[in-house]
Amino acid sequence: MKTLDDSISTISTPSFPTPLRFAGRDPTAAIRYRTDAERVRLFPCVGGPDADEGDASFERAGPRALVSGDPSKMTAAIMTCGGLCPGLNDVVRGLVMSLSHHYGVRRVLGVRYGYAGLTPDGLPPFELTPDTVDEIHRDGGSVLGVSRGKQEVAVMARTLLDWKVDQLFVIGGDGTQRGALELSAEFERLGLPVAVVGIPKTIDNDILWVDQSFGFDTAVEVAAQVVRDAHVEAKSAERCVGVVKVMGRDSGFIAAHAALASLEANVVLVPEIPFALEGPGGLLEFLEKRLAEKDHAVIVVAEGAGQDLFDESRQPGVDASGNQLHNDVGTLLLESIVGHFETKRTPVKMKYLDPSYSVRSAPACGTDRIYCTRLAHAAAHAAMAGKTAMMVSRWSGHYVHVPLRVVTRGRRSINPRGSLWRAVLEATGQPCLSGTI
Repeated sequence: MKTLDDSISTISTPSFPTPLRFAGRDPTAAIRYRTDAERVRLFPCVGGPDADEGDASFERAGPRALVSGDPSKMTAAIMTCGGLCPGLNDVVRGLVMSLSHHYGVRRVLGVRYGYAGLTPDGLPPFELTPDTVDEIHRDGGSVLGVSRGKQEVAVMARTLLDWKVDQLFVIGGDGTQRGALELSAEFERLGLPVAVVGIPKTIDNDILWVDQSFGFDTAVEVAAQVVRDAHVEAKSAERCVGVVKVMGRDSGFIAAHAALASLEANVVLVPEIPFALEGPGGLLEFLEKRLAEKDHAVIVVAEGAGQDLFDESRQPGVDASGNQLHNDVGTLLLESIVGHFETKRTPVKMKYLDPSYSVRSAPACGTDRIYCTRLAHAAAHAAMAGKTAMMVSRWSGHYVHVPLRVVTRGRRSINPRGSLWRAVLEATGQPCLSGTI
């Protein structure tokens, strides 16, 4: 029995022949284009805990033979929201190139600083052309700028209508995609055919129904190098503990993958798995044994780990987007480790590295650049086909259309009993650190 609504909304029935052609082959051949009947199952494996999803599936992404109107008369807008992530400029470039070269769209607007650019106080948009975006992929960051914060949906919709936008491409995380869903609902309420297409962006790799978010490979490679640096520092000093804090507010994928990519971490701490500092079986006891045997240790910690160890009365509140802010687990570890070993009269040296901004501002690596370009092309094809309130994704190795209403239901996280965490434990050799041994 299917429990997930996998249908995709459209702004109209496509009836305009696509201008997209494939060089060297018959442009009228039906096999050149995808159809909505081509699907990818949510869970391709037989049996297991996901069997109750039944025959739910996602539309395959790709060009359609018919589009929603004459592309030469359309206006598209592109925006990047939330925090920085490797590959943002690559996605913007891919969208502009596909819209311009594949479809002949003559007007593509770059929205300044995310949703803030759709308010009366926002900076005016600027026109994006193949020439203006030709070299932006070489740089990190976003040529459009980013921002956090919720804006009034009706105001944003009116701004887009004033600009005569037919297609809006929203690049961002789960909060950004919730905003995109609200915008598409507003256009539907107004009875206006504006396609809203999301492209998943999260350096934490925590968006639902995405194999892996773009920029993650780059983030892991940069973070893994810092872990290797911490290992060199720790091993080169007497009784030394290296601590590397990486991004990962609610999901510890960067920490886990950086540990596997470097193979130098002895402990990995992530938000999904609680740990104890003190007592039998806790982190401090483990470090005592580790230093006695090896004289050094390396800890990789995600920023959202260990929040239960802080006083509940000292919660730091939320950010502009409504995300829960976290206490500084890096400082907690430093103070706790130093204090513990001073009490034992066996002091340790500490090396603390926080590469967060270096990770998120790096230019995309080769694999991410390919991925960003393919996601951008899939998004352009979806919008041209009149798809709306949906997000392009790579799922089970295929590019697909995912309804935004299912994307925004939760957040992807590490399964404490899954194969990824098992691999981390096997690679590091760390105990459970539950404090109950």
